[in-house]
Amino acid sequence: MKDLLRLKTSLTEEVEGLLNEQIKMEAKSSATYLSMASWCDRHGFDNSADFLYRQAEEEREHMMKIFKYVNDLGGAALSPEISDISTEFDSFRGIFEEALQQEIAVTQSFNRIAAKCQKLHDFTTFNFLAWFLNEQIEEEYIARRCLELFEVIGEEGAGQYMIDKQIAKVTYKA
Repeated sequence: MKDLLRLKTSLTEEVEGLLNEQIKMEAKSSATYLSMASWCDRHGFDNSADFLYRQAEEEREHMMKIFKYVNDLGGAALSPEISDISTEFDSFRGIFEEALQQEIAVTQSFNRIAAKCQKLHDFTTFNFLAWFLNEQIEEEYIARRCLELFEVIGEEGAGQYMIDKQIAKVTYKA
């Protein structure tokens, strides 16, 4: 029966497995951003909290886009189990350092999947991934700009207040 079901999808087991790993990564990113937003809320950084709540939702949308793609192609998307999400962070700046590290890791993961798709001549999935690869340019850019605010403004005195105000204005213009 398993072989018969495999014939109903153009996804190889390897690519399907990689996409399910990416689903989990996106879900974990969403949960991490949600936790970061909660930390900011508790520490009075309202604009940053709103920004991070939006990031959490965006990561969930990415997860769902991949989830639906796997199922649409006859594969089996797996609902991920997420654990080990930090609820405490060392600092306001530390949140944005972690956000940038997370976005770089996501970019690297998408690059690995795209490379595997090219190797396996899975151009349908490779084409699907192009949207995510382009999206990661924006994600990394925004994470870097947010982090740069800590250098440009500084955290002393009213610095964190000013950084929180500016976070709301960070956007990507291609």
